Amino acid sequence: MLIAAAVGLLTRMVIAANSPGPADVRIFAGFAKAVTVYGPIRIYEHPLPGLPVYNHPPLAGWMLLGLNGLSELGMSFATLIRSPAALADFCCAILVFEIVRRRAARTTTAVLCGVGVAVSPVLIATSGYHGNTDAVAIAFALAAAHLLADRKSPLAAGAAAALSISVKFIPVVVVPALFVAALRGGRPVLLRFAAGFGALFALVWGPVLVTVPLRLKENVLEYAGGTYHLWGLVRFADVFGLPDSVITFMQGGGHFLFVLLCVAAGVWLAWLRPAQLPGVVAVTLGLLLLLSTASGLQYLTWAAAGTFVLGFWEGLAYNCVLGLTAVLGYSGRSAVRWSEPVLELGAAGWIVLAAALATGVRRILVTRPHTLPVACPPLAGPRTSQRSGTAVN
Repeated sequence: MLIAAAVGLLTRMVIAANSPGPADVRIFAGFAKAVTVYGPIRIYEHPLPGLPVYNHPPLAGWMLLGLNGLSELGMSFATLIRSPAALADFCCAILVFEIVRRRAARTTTAVLCGVGVAVSPVLIATSGYHGNTDAVAIAFALAAAHLLADRKSPLAAGAAAALSISVKFIPVVVVPALFVAALRGGRPVLLRFAAGFGALFALVWGPVLVTVPLRLKENVLEYAGGTYHLWGLVRFADVFGLPDSVITFMQGGGHFLFVLLCVAAGVWLAWLRPAQLPGVVAVTLGLLLLLSTASGLQYLTWAAAGTFVLGFWEGLAYNCVLGLTAVLGYSGRSAVRWSEPVLELGAAGWIVLAAALATGVRRILVTRPHTLPVACPPLAGPRTSQRSGTAVN
């Protein structure tokens, strides 16, 4: 498993070192220089001519400050900006192996799922070529679920959850489910999880919330994504000729309704099956992608590892179909201008994702719920059978 993860990391780094990457690489370089001038806290209140809105959470600013410092020593920023995502995929491959190993009937299934993450064309394309921070945030979110449900470490789980939303705000949809699962573990678990989350959140977010709260709210908390009609619901609405007002609503205020639906689904599953928390997190993030009204090839990262947590065949189908979508999309004229074949592959991948989530939810619900004593921190019981596991062949 370590060999496969290492080969995957090497592949990503070779791509990062030998390709210019999409426009985001240059945009991040601009952000890094601006952070160096204004600082990771004040960056939110300054206009950035020639750059899009700075919509990244506070920890991303500190990361960019460090990467810019390394680039001034002679290292390539284009390579550096893609390194965190590549390293996150390395960790995520091992993490998925551990999650599945505790639930599958055979270790072979866990190995296949871990290798699937390591060689995923979705993740190789989005981490090795694109280099956004999505992979880092998803890795922290899955780590939080694993630490809470499997490793009896609610304090560390809370810290990982706070780190996930401090890199990119997307995993905020899974935070309520994590708190519910901690609650189901008993008061000591909930208190330790809340302490870990609160301490890291205060450390990273506190200075920005005190200094520029309104700018942070506008840039990060209210960011709705792009307005392209390339993926999912807005793509189908466009194809079926729905009025522009409907699509505008979906991409405007309506997208908050989809976010609330994702949160509600995660909370419900976490309450019913807290021991299956990694699968619950995978479903919640996958549902967010399914209902997303924004379009971006890097967003495909949100479900790439999680579908392997739900099942090997689900992960394989998703990563093959949408891996081809990502590769062809990045090979085109622009990552935000998809050709007709890429649009059709994206639509097929959307259907594959919907099917994967449906089977994943069914597997989670058919597992036997674990009833834990109030004073017992662990949320996971002994290794389950194939019939009751979250991921099976």
